[in-house]
Amino acid sequence: MKKKKDSNPKRKVHIAIAAGTVIIGLVIVLNYNLDQVKISGQRFGDNLAQIQSDLKDETTNYDVKVAQYQKGDISKDEILQISEKHVMVLNDILTKYNTLKPPETFVPSLELFKLSTQSQIESDKFLKEWIQTGDNSTKLRSDELLGRAFEYETRALDSFNKAKANSG
Repeated sequence: MKKKKDSNPKRKVHIAIAAGTVIIGLVIVLNYNLDQVKISGQRFGDNLAQIQSDLKDETTNYDVKVAQYQKGDISKDEILQISEKHVMVLNDILTKYNTLKPPETFVPSLELFKLSTQSQIESDKFLKEWIQTGDNSTKLRSDELLGRAFEYETRALDSFNKAKANSG
């Protein structure tokens, strides 16, 4: 009977080195991918914050103009022109959401931010109609839509913060 030869010790060392190299490579790739996800999430968050800032600035400026109109400092024609431009700016802001590439966990919050902005636009269209016609039912509808916009935004922020905490 022949005895089995023990495996070549050098071969075992080479296999161990190869396995260690593969494991180290996998760890590096995994860490790189995790870093890329964090960078992607950070970029998404920064871009979303810029869109939200633009939206806030535009709506604040418009609210100031509406208040000036209500005090009689701006004519009806002026506020109607301002309102028309305002709605166009909001529509431009709305399209910026579509350029974002959110990580999967942030998709629901992005959709809620879009719904908030869409409701804001509809609210401001009804506000413009109220200015134009004086029909109080359009003012009431504008206020309802504005309330809905705030609800969507609150839910969007909550969803965003939860996604951020879970990805963090």
